Amino acid sequence: MTPDMLKRIFDEAAPDFSAEVCKRATPADLDPAAIKQFRRRWQGHSKNPQLRTLSDEQLLRDAGLITPDGITYAALILLGRQVALGRFLAQAEVIFEYRSTEVPGPANQRDEYRQGFLLFYDKLWDTVNLRNDLQHYQEGFVMHPVPTFSEQSVREATLNAVSHRDYRHPGSVFVRQFPRRIEIVSPGGFPAGVSPENILYRQNARNRLIADNLARCGLVERAGQGANRMFAESVRQGKRLPDFTHTDQFQVSLTLHGQIQDPDFLRFLEKVGPDRVETFAVEDLLVLDRVHREQRVPDELRERLRPLIAEGIIERVGHGRGVRYMLSRKFYEMKGRPGSYTRERGLDREQNKSLLLNHIRRCGAAGAPLGELTQVLPALSVDQIRHLLKELRQEQQITLQGKGPASRWCPRNAPAASPPT
Repeated sequence: MTPDMLKRIFDEAAPDFSAEVCKRATPADLDPAAIKQFRRRWQGHSKNPQLRTLSDEQLLRDAGLITPDGITYAALILLGRQVALGRFLAQAEVIFEYRSTEVPGPANQRDEYRQGFLLFYDKLWDTVNLRNDLQHYQEGFVMHPVPTFSEQSVREATLNAVSHRDYRHPGSVFVRQFPRRIEIVSPGGFPAGVSPENILYRQNARNRLIADNLARCGLVERAGQGANRMFAESVRQGKRLPDFTHTDQFQVSLTLHGQIQDPDFLRFLEKVGPDRVETFAVEDLLVLDRVHREQRVPDELRERLRPLIAEGIIERVGHGRGVRYMLSRKFYEMKGRPGSYTRERGLDREQNKSLLLNHIRRCGAAGAPLGELTQVLPALSVDQIRHLLKELRQEQQITLQGKGPASRWCPRNAPAASPPT
């Protein structure tokens, strides 16, 4: 077996590291301010007034962070003092860097957070937000601001990095901010069974005790990893999708792009209606993103096409294998290019058939090969042209003479062409 395969097998069989007990840790290694933060968030999310009266020890026992055997690593990661983490789990830190350019060298700003996560969770976002400039797009007479970095996406990505990283790995989590993107790198690769291709649908919490207690605080959902929120937010704001390109077996590398790609697409979503867009499932938004970028809609998303077509948000063009999809006419009108819509949509079906028939008639008995007919309608695929020719043949307008590559389409009742000498 390859080292990668062995690692995946060990990952599947390994117990939850965060639930293991740190034998040398004591309750004094937990920060009272972090415990207070944990109590406040848990009580606020659960609406349980009894949490207010529990002792700190009982609160943490109820959360599974303290067991009869001692203090868990999850307790240290979420609530630990700086000194305690330095002694017992130095890699449980998040390092923030801001770089104004791509030039290698020291960062413009570097902050190291080696303390209970709940103590710096808000502080980390505040640091990112200091350089979070606004971009604008115009809708009518109104200028709409869009932050370069979505708070929801950055927070979700950070939560995922802390709760799903491999703490057996000695590396730290890095959050690197650039003017128009943020890179978040966490050690250990994806948990077993999760990949960039299935991350929206497959969950496998590597550190379940951490994830469960972040859920108690209302910071994450037990059922998911928050990836769907990041993807949906990127589409709603007209940005590139979250990018896991540099992920491998040793690290998860996520890039959140902040640059608005097409303001017209945002205006189009405004026309659809903010209330309606908010009710879109992430799959609907991914379909819109694919169609907008003129990319193929994958099989697992194709069932979302029909309701979007029924609402007039996207349109279907062509038939059979040559079918494709495009945004509705509203999108091109907002771009001030209704002519582009007509070109993208293509001529009316009967007009297309008429152009093919006229060309075939001009060719007379010599007929026209398929390759020549594709030049008549270059916007259509070969399969679409074949379908139109089949209809003309069924209407007894044309006939096919010959077989294979030498076959030619001829007007009906035209005399057969003489074979070449």
